[in-house]
Amino acid sequence: MFFLHELERTITLHPSFFGPRTKEYLTNRLIDDVEGTCTGQYYVICVMDTIDFSEGRVVPGSSVAEYTAHYRAIVWRPFKGETVDAIVSSVNRMGVFADVGPLPVFVSNHLIPPDIKWDPNATPPQYTDNGDQVIEKGTHLRIKLIGTRSDVGAMFAIGSVKEDFLGSDTSTLYQVSTNNHLRTL
Repeated sequence: MFFLHELERTITLHPSFFGPRTKEYLTNRLIDDVEGTCTGQYYVICVMDTIDFSEGRVVPGSSVAEYTAHYRAIVWRPFKGETVDAIVSSVNRMGVFADVGPLPVFVSNHLIPPDIKWDPNATPPQYTDNGDQVIEKGTHLRIKLIGTRSDVGAMFAIGSVKEDFLGSDTSTLYQVSTNNHLRTL
């Protein structure tokens, strides 16, 4: 789920960046350091704006200055029970690995419907029901997260496609033609 958080970060700045554009350097450094990172609890997606920078404080024994930045950011925290869209990154006989943005998710073969079987003779490797459902690398899946695990700078999840409305996206696809009419593919 996405949230708008007010966060705080300490930034060190070398004296060569002191001057009339110090705030611009601090903002750029904040965005470079924070966007796309994982705290172990959530992913920082985007820095919306900076609220305030503290006065610089020179670090004793060094020439750098420390600034405390208060900013607002959009963060994403995956929750147990949340339904997400993923792209399959690899398939093996143990299950499916998929990516939900920055979050790696594993779907065990026990959490795949029983009618979808592992086909070791297929190229590329896949799970299939010998019909319209095929799970292979690059397939878009709708997954329900059944558990998450957090490390210091990373998160991992276990998912399931065993419930209704989950699994590979076999819905009707539409394409906009040149005269702006929808066509069924």
